[in-house]
Amino acid sequence: MKKNIALLLTLSAIACNPATKKDSDTIYYNGAIVTMEADQPSAEALAVKDGKIVFVGDFKDAQQFIGSNTVQVDLQHKTLLPGFIDVHGHITSSAGMMQFVDLAPSPYGTVDNIANLQATLKKQAQTVDSSSPVLGNGYDDAIMEEHRHPLRSELDEVSLTNPIMVIHASGHASVANSAMLKLLGIDEDVKDPVGGHYGRDKATNRLNGKLEENACFSALMKLTTLLPKAPEKEGLTQELRNFLKAQEQWLSYGQTTICDGRTMGVGLDLLREAASKGLLKADVVYFPDYEANKKNEADFLPLYMQYENRLKFAGFKFSDDGSPQGKTAWLTQPYLVPPEGQSSDYKGFPIFTDEDLYRDLKAVFSKGITAQLHVNGDAAIDQALRVIGRLKEEGIYKPELRATLIHVQNNRPDHIQKIKEIGVIPSYFSSHVYLWGDWHYNSVFGPERAAFISPANAAKKEGILFTIHHDAPVTPPDLLTGVYSAVNRITRSGMVLGEDQRISVADALRSITIDAAYQLQEENIKGSLKTGKLADMVILDQDPLTIDPKEIRSIQVLETIKEGKTVFKK
Repeated sequence: MKKNIALLLTLSAIACNPATKKDSDTIYYNGAIVTMEADQPSAEALAVKDGKIVFVGDFKDAQQFIGSNTVQVDLQHKTLLPGFIDVHGHITSSAGMMQFVDLAPSPYGTVDNIANLQATLKKQAQTVDSSSPVLGNGYDDAIMEEHRHPLRSELDEVSLTNPIMVIHASGHASVANSAMLKLLGIDEDVKDPVGGHYGRDKATNRLNGKLEENACFSALMKLTTLLPKAPEKEGLTQELRNFLKAQEQWLSYGQTTICDGRTMGVGLDLLREAASKGLLKADVVYFPDYEANKKNEADFLPLYMQYENRLKFAGFKFSDDGSPQGKTAWLTQPYLVPPEGQSSDYKGFPIFTDEDLYRDLKAVFSKGITAQLHVNGDAAIDQALRVIGRLKEEGIYKPELRATLIHVQNNRPDHIQKIKEIGVIPSYFSSHVYLWGDWHYNSVFGPERAAFISPANAAKKEGILFTIHHDAPVTPPDLLTGVYSAVNRITRSGMVLGEDQRISVADALRSITIDAAYQLQEENIKGSLKTGKLADMVILDQDPLTIDPKEIRSIQVLETIKEGKTVFKK
C-alpha cells in the first residue's frame, strides 16, 4: 500500500513539473520563422514534440520547452517556413521516366536544337544493342532553335534498328521513329483515336512520327508492356528504385506533401508497394485517372481522404484537353501560329463531350468525392465550368468538395467570376510565364491572351483561393520558380507579361503552403507553423519576403523536415 502511495506521489510530481511536461524534441531559433498564419506571421522560436508543433512564439517563452534531451537548432539567420505542398505533379510519371535520356532544353538542360537531340540519342544508342529501345524525355519545340517537333525521318537518322521515342516536355505529345512505330503496331492506315491525333506529312500523307494526346498515351501504355524488366536489386525492383530517386528529388525542393496527379497503370501498384514497404518519406496524395480506373471505382471509395502508410486517395483526375505550349490545348480562338500540318483556323481539340464529362463527374461528385480537371485552353475551361455549373444547379456539386481546375492557362477575364460563383479552385502552373511566356506571346496566344495566363491577381481581387503547382516532370518539382513567376511575371527574354497579374510574395507563398493544404482538405494539420499542426517544414538559405523578388529563383532549399524528422539536407 505504501509503495502504491509513493508511486502515485511520484507520478503526481512529474505531472505538475512544467519542465517535464513541456520538454520538446527540438527547438528552432535565431532565424526568420515565417508561419503563414495571419494573426502571428512571424516568430522567434518554434518547438516540436512527437512530430507536431507544440510552441510558436518568443524565444524567451520557448525556454520552458527546453529539456535535457531537447535538440536546439540554431538557424543561423536562415529562414524556416511550412513545408511546401505539391498540389499537382506526377511523381509516378517522373519515376517511369527516370531511365529516359534527358532531352530538356535550358534552363534545366542543354538540348536546345534538333542536332543536340540527335547527338544525345545517338550517344545513348551506342551503349545498347542495335534492337533495344531508346527513349528520351523533355524535348521542347517552344524553346529549341527550330521551334518545331523533330520528325520521324530525323529520328531514323539516329537509328533505323533501335526503336526510338522522344516525349515532349508537356507530356502530351511524342515522336517515334519507324522502328518504334513498327514495334507498337502503328501502321500507315491508322485512324486517329478519340481525343488523339497522329501527325502526317502534308505532301505524302505518311505518318511523320508525331503522336498527340490519346494517341501518345496509348502508345506509352503499350510500350511499358513491351520493355524488358530489370532485375531486382537489394530486394527492390528497378521501378521502385526509380520512384525513390524521384521522391528524393521532390524532397530536395522542399516538399513534404507530394501529389500524383494522374495515377494509372503500373503507377498505382508502385505507390501501394512503396507505402506498404514503409518507403514514403513524405505524404503522397494521388488522383487516379477516372477513365482508366472507373471500372474499379468502388475499390477507391473506402480509401478517400484516409492516410495509410503516408498514402492517401484524394479524388479522381480528368484530363479535358492538352498542352498550350504543345499546341494541343482546346481554344475558342485559333492559335496565333498553327502547328505544322494544321490550318490557320486550328484551335486544338477536346477530350470529352459535355455529356460524357457530365456523366462521369456526376458519378464522382454524387459520392462525395472531389476531382481535379486538367483544363488549359479557354474552350476546355468553358466546358468544365458549364458542366460543373450544371451539376451545382442540380445539387450534386457542392463547393465544399473543392474541385480544382488544373493549369487554367488560357483564362479569360469572364471566367473569374464564374469560377467564384461555382466554387472551384484554380491551380495555376505559373512557371509558364517565365519558361514559355515568350512562346505564348509570339506563337501560341498572341499579346493580349498571353498577358492573362495564370491570372492569380484577378483571382485574388475576387477573393478566390488559388494555388500554384509545378506539374513535374513537365518541369522539375520546383515550386519556387512558380513563386518567382507569379510575383515578377518576367519571361525568359526579360519581357514583363501581364504586369497587372503580379501578386505579392506572401500571397505566392500562401499558394504553396496554407492554401495548398486547403485545396487538399488538410488545412487543419498542414500548411502553416501553428501549435498542434504537423511539424512539416523547410529551411531556406534566404527569406523570400525580404530579398529582391527577382532573386527568388536563387533561393536554395537547405533542409526539408517531415513531422520533425529531417528527410533532406543539403
